[in-house]
Amino acid sequence: MNTAGRLGIYGAGLVVVFGAAFATAGALVPDAAVSAWTDQARHDQTPTEQERHTAGPAAAQEEDMSGVTIAASGYVLGPISAPADPGAPGELSFRITDALGDPVTGYETAHDKQLHLIVVRSDGTAYRHVHPELDTATGTWSLPWTWDAAGTYRVYADFTGQGGVSATLSRTVDVAGPLAPAAPADTRTTASVDGFDVRVRGDVVAGTGSELTVEVTRDGEAVTTLEPYLGAFGHLVALRQGDLAYLHVHAHGEEPQAEELSGPEVRFTVQAPTAGRYLLYLDFQVDGTVHTAPFVIEAAAPMAETPAGTGDDHEGH
Repeated sequence: MNTAGRLGIYGAGLVVVFGAAFATAGALVPDAAVSAWTDQARHDQTPTEQERHTAGPAAAQEEDMSGVTIAASGYVLGPISAPADPGAPGELSFRITDALGDPVTGYETAHDKQLHLIVVRSDGTAYRHVHPELDTATGTWSLPWTWDAAGTYRVYADFTGQGGVSATLSRTVDVAGPLAPAAPADTRTTASVDGFDVRVRGDVVAGTGSELTVEVTRDGEAVTTLEPYLGAFGHLVALRQGDLAYLHVHAHGEEPQAEELSGPEVRFTVQAPTAGRYLLYLDFQVDGTVHTAPFVIEAAAPMAETPAGTGDDHEGH
């Protein structure tokens, strides 16, 4: 916090203290004086234009990050019930409640589903994108579940409530057992999965919308039989390495009809809030089967803007 901010908080505190003292002593403080003190305190706590400029667009984008909290937009993700050990079959279940603590039983459809469940281990491995079933009587989402390996997992619930309010909430789940975490992932823009070769192209700059193009080939030939999956010809999830914050990524183009085919390229716009490394997971469907290709990309820092009046024009000096 800057000096002005600290003084502002201190000044606001003095208003409260002296106001109470005057009231106790029976003294009357003129309304105009109280208003002036309050306005000054608010002004001192408000970032200046210079401070906002210094913070840059990435700081503003940070407010839009999701998937790092159990509560947002008036919703709360409740405790997650799941098997405790790797290999043990069971059920993963949870409820989402509203601000009053009541289970939410009504959702809107987004990307062909009422809720998207993303699960990934803290080292970025063991990624899954699934769609549990809702018990509308209790508000409980559930699906059969087995953990493949020990570790700490982040579970994301991505949904849109009735009224069009969207949220991505998350909790962590610890799975007992010997842990062999993967090494931090290096930048990787190609992936081979189930006989398909997938490549991602494009430069990502923090604080702005960046276009990425994904290309799918098989045996050196372009794949032109991509089928619609979750309302697009590909679904891309991006997580920030380090805290696994969840980014909303949008495919270009109108929602395809069920019988349409496309390929070999799918374009997306990604908003990276900060410079650094991001884990990407592309889901695409061919012949009714969904495949997942993982990538790791680096987002560059935004270019610093030159403040007005500080350019290299020395004319007249």
